[in-house]
Amino acid sequence: MKAHVGDQLVVECPGTGAVRLDGKVVGLHHADGTPPYDVRWAETDQVWVFFPGSDTRVRHLDCPAGPVPPSAAAAPDAVGRGG
Repeated sequence: MKAHVGDQLVVECPGTGAVRLDGKVVGLHHADGTPPYDVRWAETDQVWVFFPGSDTRVRHLDCPAGPVPPSAAAAPDAVGRGG
């Protein structure tokens, strides 16, 4: 999984697909975009160091709004963004 500052992270309940957590990546610990991430969670406005699991999806800034297939969220980034 790779994310960039500003990307949205969505954590879902495994059985139902209901959103448990929704947050925005506000900091990276690795320049290549691999975890962990500093995430500001919408519900609490708190920032946590977050290690995503298999129930986490990344919605990149340049992707249209809508569901992101899990395989796409786990795939390596094909477009370089620098940094």
